[in-house]
Amino acid sequence: MREIDRRTQFSRRGFLRTTGAAVPAAAIAGTSISAGAAWAQDAKAIAPHAMATLVKAARDIFPHDHIGDVFYVRAVTPWDAKAGKDDAHKAMVTEGIARLDADAQDAHASPYLSVAWESDRVALLRGIEHTKFFKTLRADLVVSLYNQPEIWPKFGYEGSSAEYGGYLARGFDDINWLPTA
Repeated sequence: MREIDRRTQFSRRGFLRTTGAAVPAAAIAGTSISAGAAWAQDAKAIAPHAMATLVKAARDIFPHDHIGDVFYVRAVTPWDAKAGKDDAHKAMVTEGIARLDADAQDAHASPYLSVAWESDRVALLRGIEHTKFFKTLRADLVVSLYNQPEIWPKFGYEGSSAEYGGYLARGFDDINWLPTA
């Protein structure tokens, strides 16, 4: 797995620009989720902390640095609606997030959302990969994340070609990446 150093380098100008946001950020710090996960407040059946944790876990299960969090949010948002209709699903999510947070608390003295390094979070996910919660999340993400037409170009997928007569006449055998002889 590739590790990315996400530490940012600050210039004096950047520091002065971002410190203006310190006061509003300090006011938000009392909540259980970050300002970046404010969208999670719209959840009806699942707690905002659990929704934010689901998105972080989704990004850790299927990590793609070139796609934004908005696609992961769209992928897990249906879980809130399903939890509103199905008490067993809601219990599975609640218990799964609680287990993930408990494991993170034991290993890193912080909840899963606050674990800084991706490799540490992946290790926590490996600890629960045998659970129904993890298996359901991973299986659902395969469809809900990758079935968003907006991200297909980011992976080089041009979409369905059935309506255009298939791939045969649409460059399936383009091998422009090989050097010419």
